[in-house]
Amino acid sequence: MTGVAAREIALPSHWRDFWALTKPRVMSLVVFTALCGMLAAPGHIHPVIGFTAILCIAVAAGASGALNQWYESDLDAKMKRTRGRPLPAGRMGRDAALQFGLILSGFSVAIMGLAVNWLSAGLLAFSIAFYAVVYTMWLKRATPQNIVIGGAAGAFPPVIGWAAVTGDITLLPVLMFAIIFLWTPPHFWSLALFVKSDYAEAGVPMLPVVAGRKATRRQVFFYSFPMAAAAIAPTLLGLAGPLYLAGSTLLSAVFLCLALQVYRNTAEESAAMRAEKRLFGYSILYLFILFALLAADRMIFA
Repeated sequence: MTGVAAREIALPSHWRDFWALTKPRVMSLVVFTALCGMLAAPGHIHPVIGFTAILCIAVAAGASGALNQWYESDLDAKMKRTRGRPLPAGRMGRDAALQFGLILSGFSVAIMGLAVNWLSAGLLAFSIAFYAVVYTMWLKRATPQNIVIGGAAGAFPPVIGWAAVTGDITLLPVLMFAIIFLWTPPHFWSLALFVKSDYAEAGVPMLPVVAGRKATRRQVFFYSFPMAAAAIAPTLLGLAGPLYLAGSTLLSAVFLCLALQVYRNTAEESAAMRAEKRLFGYSILYLFILFALLAADRMIFA
């Protein structure tokens, strides 16, 4: 039996396959930024309600991951780094993944609305729809700017966390949204630079495939400046204190230095793209520390 034929006969799904559908590593970043949004918000939320809100956000992130893998199973089968996922590997049928994603979506939004508030539930529903429909079903295959516009989906969690506590949206959660929105292109394009062949083979119009590595490196560098400005803005606008100012300035300076190294790199072989790999790894650490500092600063000085 050929590999293609084997994939058409889905084997019985294991709980680990359902867990893999939720993209746990992505979920961890979503949960963390949402938690930071809650901690940075003024006011108080009951610990049980707060835990429920975080759980709903985590489940919604998992639902988005499942719907993404359901729709992109054909692309995942063509890419080296994703062909081991449950659907392209033939360990699960597409219907099971779709049903799993829809059930998680409905559950997370309903519980968020009933237990927390309907503003946070509405934002949660919108973020799921944006990632699953706007990014996955439309932008991903339509434009090399897919990750720029689609990055909004990953920027909602701190806003949802804030809204869960306050029931409203003010300037600081908007800035937290902007930080993640502007962080996403240099973060994701640094990855795309050294997995360009995967996207090319799958026919996905990622920027390195369409415009080449030189243009992508330039965009990585240029996007790092508004991202750094957004990162420092909370202090300049009087919304954060000296702890966050010092940390965000240092973290952003290192990010810009690494982005400059990417800009100067001319390597075409993935093995020689150490600058891109360093920036990709640091970008994850950058966001974790930046948001932790913002939450800590708000709790200490607000």
